[in-house]
Amino acid sequence: MDVAMKLHLRAGRLVSMLGWIVAPAVLVAGDWPCWRGPTHNGISEETQWQTRWPADGPKVAWKAKVGLGMSSFVVAGEHAYTMGHADGQDTVFCLEAATGRLVWKHSHPAELGDKFFDGGTTGTPVFDSGILVSLDRWGQVFCFEASTGKVLWNRNVQEETGARVPDWGFGGSPLILKDRVLLNVGDAGLALDRRTGAILWRSGPKSAGYSTPLPMTTGTDPLLLVSSGSSYAAVDSRDGKVRWSLRWVTQYGVNAADPVVDGDRLFLSTGYGKGGALYRIGLPEPELLWKGKSLRTQMNPAVLWHGLLFGVDGDTTEKAALKCVDFGTGTEKWSVPDFGNGGLVVAGGNLLALGGTGELIVAPAVADGFQPISRAQVLGGKTWTAPVLSQGRIYCRNTMGFVVCLDVSMP
Repeated sequence: MDVAMKLHLRAGRLVSMLGWIVAPAVLVAGDWPCWRGPTHNGISEETQWQTRWPADGPKVAWKAKVGLGMSSFVVAGEHAYTMGHADGQDTVFCLEAATGRLVWKHSHPAELGDKFFDGGTTGTPVFDSGILVSLDRWGQVFCFEASTGKVLWNRNVQEETGARVPDWGFGGSPLILKDRVLLNVGDAGLALDRRTGAILWRSGPKSAGYSTPLPMTTGTDPLLLVSSGSSYAAVDSRDGKVRWSLRWVTQYGVNAADPVVDGDRLFLSTGYGKGGALYRIGLPEPELLWKGKSLRTQMNPAVLWHGLLFGVDGDTTEKAALKCVDFGTGTEKWSVPDFGNGGLVVAGGNLLALGGTGELIVAPAVADGFQPISRAQVLGGKTWTAPVLSQGRIYCRNTMGFVVCLDVSMP
């Protein structure tokens, strides 16, 4: 990956550091249009939300049930979108963001895929300029008119390319860059024409990883960071050529956590005891700066904020901890045991963290200890999906598909 970026959203614009930038998109303030948000890093610039809650928790705006899975939410304007599985079908839902009212849904036959977990959907749709694109675990891609649910095109990219289905299905979310849809299918990604779904380029048939393609540019070259079952690679989004590849072997091929990039530094971390490492990006390959096991992110990537990594250390088979780690050195700053395999975002300098059993916590994103401002039990069961904050609402779900939307807007 001979490319890196540092993202800041200030006064509605993206500012690049060291010449590395994320591809632009037309967004409405407060929207969360894709996996990990508009800057692809789990950071929200939203500040007009209540961080201090009453003893019984924040106001519940609405509840819903969307089926089995771990798909997150994307929010665009008045609508919120997610996916779930029930009765042998995967369903894409469009809900009214303010009320949870069903606007439209689209279902198609799909396997449950309950290998060592409850099964259901794992990827998250992506919204861009009036369209919504989804990828299921078996290679079915749908492009919808986002406001109505009309199918504009669909195809099964696994059947067309012969790409191997990873052990837990395709887990990464689609990414839309200008005229194309990028998918983590094959050993170094796949590109489709956003207008027609036609295949523009493909990679080899070996197993993909489970991360979502991460966009970057260097000079005029739009690149992606894509995981396979044994590596992370920098791929030119125009033609699929691999600029360089970093070997990264995790047990069972679970390279699921997205990379974290800052300036010319790249952080990789995966679970199953693998741990993390920081590299300085360069040719012919990255230079290792540090390597250790202070942060082992199995599913949800860490969030980088002011030189600190905040993330979940550990797997679903153990009592995972919430940790703060120094980005530059890998030194652990603090650890909260028994957090479970949840996830978090950072907004307004605060962690918004959903524990693995449904407790939602707000705490300052600082190095000198975990100091919760507010906490509330908002769901039960397994809550492995990171929360989403958009337009003064927090969206949380559990693996059984129960959704709660919390109103934390300023009065």
